[in-house]
Amino acid sequence: MQKLIKIALFQVLMLAALNSFAQDLHFSQFFNSTLTTNPANTGFIPDADYRLGVHYRNQWSSVMSVPFKTMSAFGDAQLFRDRLENGWLGVGAVVLADEAGSGSLRSTKVYGSIAYHQMLGSSSLLSAGFNLGWANKRVDQSSLKFPDQFDGKFFDNGLPTQVFLANNSVSYFDMQVGMNYAYFPQENVYINAGYSIHHVNKPRETFFNNQTNDGIIPMRHIGFVNAILKVNEKVIINPNVYFTTQAKATELTGGMNANYNLSEAGERQLIAGLYYRHKDAVIPMLGFETNNLRFTFSYDATISSMKNFNNYRGASEFTLVKKGFYPENVNRQSLCPKF
Repeated sequence: MQKLIKIALFQVLMLAALNSFAQDLHFSQFFNSTLTTNPANTGFIPDADYRLGVHYRNQWSSVMSVPFKTMSAFGDAQLFRDRLENGWLGVGAVVLADEAGSGSLRSTKVYGSIAYHQMLGSSSLLSAGFNLGWANKRVDQSSLKFPDQFDGKFFDNGLPTQVFLANNSVSYFDMQVGMNYAYFPQENVYINAGYSIHHVNKPRETFFNNQTNDGIIPMRHIGFVNAILKVNEKVIINPNVYFTTQAKATELTGGMNANYNLSEAGERQLIAGLYYRHKDAVIPMLGFETNNLRFTFSYDATISSMKNFNNYRGASEFTLVKKGFYPENVNRQSLCPKF
């Protein structure tokens, strides 16, 4: 019976994914997925000139024999910082790939982004940016099972189904816009807030053949506030709050991570944190940084009613981020607290 419930649950998730109102890909470590959170984050790097990173999320492994997997690779950099008066340009790109279960549903997204950052005096910064991207979602219908193929005990692919997919692959262009503001009144205090709107061009994504507005991806709104505060010579704390809404779905996540200095000048740091996604999960995080290369691992411990099926085991995430300065800027002063 437990196995049957899991199979049925998987089918519900798959049918939801085929729906136009399926939610966007997301990461619990939203603060490490800067370009997907807000395009104004492009080149918004207070402690470096460039960054490169990879992100991996594994979800539902305790419920499905083949879990949902989300992967991304990204990079962004600052340009013309010494040529523009009190400002600079940011350029970047991100590639996202997602596999649902056994590969029945796959998506690929590629975005290029650009942002402009303008200093406002000596203690604040205003940024605005946008991205343009191409997205593709494809499905292997032969791997799907539908409710009318349930014979009372099992899902039988040999049974006929009334569900008809007009297309097995759909592609579209997508666009996001956003703004950021940072305030750093002293070397030990840095506060940042941002707001972005995703799918502003309202692209259509559907495998079904109809002429209605079904399949229009609803706009998604994302807001965040974070701070970087140097408590003493050994500890820097980083509280974060993240909120997003799309269609009738909302998500609120908040928490804090802290960096502990293990070396004289901060070349090696131990990272630990704890986050809470409202009515869904508690998310502990551990990490390590050495010479501006940071690795972090987090785990979603489910606290919603879903815990009855996954035994509190939600999702695991890994990120690897490398930051650096151009050779001529190795002595540039950071805008945020540093060891």
